[in-house]
Amino acid sequence: MLYREAGDFNTSYKQDGQTFPIRFDRYRYYAVLAVAFGVIPFIINDYWANAVFVPFLIYAIAAIGLNILTGYCGQVSLGTGGFMAVGAYACYKLMTGFPDVSIVIHVILSGGITAAVGVLFGLPSLRIKGFYLAVATLAAQFFLVWLFNKVPWFYNYSASGQINAPERSVFGIIVTGPNTEAWAKYMICLVFVVACAWIARNLTRGASGRRWMAIRDMDIAAEIIGVNPLGAKLTAFAVSSFFIGIAGALFFAVYLGAVEVGEAFGINKSFLVLFMIIIGGLGSIFGSFAGAAFMVLLPVLLKNVLVGGLGWATDLAAHLEFMIVGGLIVMFLIVEPHGLAQLWRLTKEKLRLWPFPH
Repeated sequence: MLYREAGDFNTSYKQDGQTFPIRFDRYRYYAVLAVAFGVIPFIINDYWANAVFVPFLIYAIAAIGLNILTGYCGQVSLGTGGFMAVGAYACYKLMTGFPDVSIVIHVILSGGITAAVGVLFGLPSLRIKGFYLAVATLAAQFFLVWLFNKVPWFYNYSASGQINAPERSVFGIIVTGPNTEAWAKYMICLVFVVACAWIARNLTRGASGRRWMAIRDMDIAAEIIGVNPLGAKLTAFAVSSFFIGIAGALFFAVYLGAVEVGEAFGINKSFLVLFMIIIGGLGSIFGSFAGAAFMVLLPVLLKNVLVGGLGWATDLAAHLEFMIVGGLIVMFLIVEPHGLAQLWRLTKEKLRLWPFPH
């Protein structure tokens, strides 16, 4: 087998502490990036972009953000949809107010604005935790959706209450608006997801990540050994909301192009992203990608196989999707709380020792 550690020597602390210490893992990672940047943009079409790749990349960013808060820091949040709405509306106001500024800057600034809002709603975490914190973030979800619905300034006093993304370009390539090509949508989302995953991976493996995990495992003990709970929890809310805000901005500007806050960023969106990190694996960057891929691909698979292939009714396939997701959530919470990421980890351990017994 190719997947072996034999002969893979590290001669420095830098090599020993790298993200992928096994050479085969690094080669696989580079191969995935090569295919993502060098192959898919040339073969992608509108269906694959709108049904699979673009939503997968955007949801992966949102799942990474929620995983930092819930998986790494242990702060349960049900306000993901509301924070995505903050990113979307911030991006809309920036795009219409500063049309000459690059859309990339607008998306990053939208993440920064969402981070500030996330810190504000994260203040209750200093006093409450667990179920009560979940209820507080759920209140934030409903409040933010109500705010964007009731204050006309956020949607520029439009009669319909809908926000529409104006056409914007990056290096002369249109990336928002109705004339955007599939590969352009895919590429701008891919660049953001790679950057966000790289930042999140380094944060979670550094001092900030250790502080978050100490708070998650036992906050009183963490405070005794010198971890500041105020700083740890608020930085987790800030970083998490930053990523979720970027996902919301991309979801509005690049993917949908026009949204109404109640339909696009309702409570269902919060639960969808939460299900992604539960199925994919709490406390794992790879788990965020695995959960996003599963939740995006499952409806597409059921629609093509059951509805298109076997002629089932659309509503029956939708109900079957709910049953599958619900059953998997219960199964993972009982059998394997660390989700698909842990299954993948165990599979790699077995491959490294095959054909010898584990």
